Amino acid sequence: MDEGIINLPWHRALLMSLEQGHSRFLRAAIDEARAGLAEGGIPIGSVLVIDGKIVGQGHNRRVQRSSAILHAEMDCLENAGRLTAADYQKATLYSTLSPCDMCSGTALLYKIPRIVIGENRTFQGPEDYLRSRGVELEILDDPECIALMTEFIAARPELWNEDIGI
Repeated sequence: MDEGIINLPWHRALLMSLEQGHSRFLRAAIDEARAGLAEGGIPIGSVLVIDGKIVGQGHNRRVQRSSAILHAEMDCLENAGRLTAADYQKATLYSTLSPCDMCSGTALLYKIPRIVIGENRTFQGPEDYLRSRGVELEILDDPECIALMTEFIAARPELWNEDIGI
């Protein structure tokens, strides 16, 4: 790629626009994570974005609903309601934490082409497998997402271990 292209004003504007979009959508996912924590659950949040709009959002509700499967991404997709295959195929799924096998499988099932991950330091799902199946992943390594999970895991290791099946 021509290194000079990075200095073009339209390119800088595009990068700033993408960063602002990430910021807005990740902020919504973090707000969901904090809502889950306030309800006594695990602080993981997710939003589904299509054409620059949030069409679904959710947070981990396994504790609150006594559910075996209600991870943040599953709650988000459930709250988005029925969408067409074409909708899913142009969607981006944001999650404060790297999606687990179940949530990754759901993204693959619906052919969601892009997942933006707040952090993968405290837990890393099957990211290489997602990439091998053509899913674009972007890891933001967000300090707030890392702090949320680090503090939660230290405070409630038994609940965290239950959530990830240990």
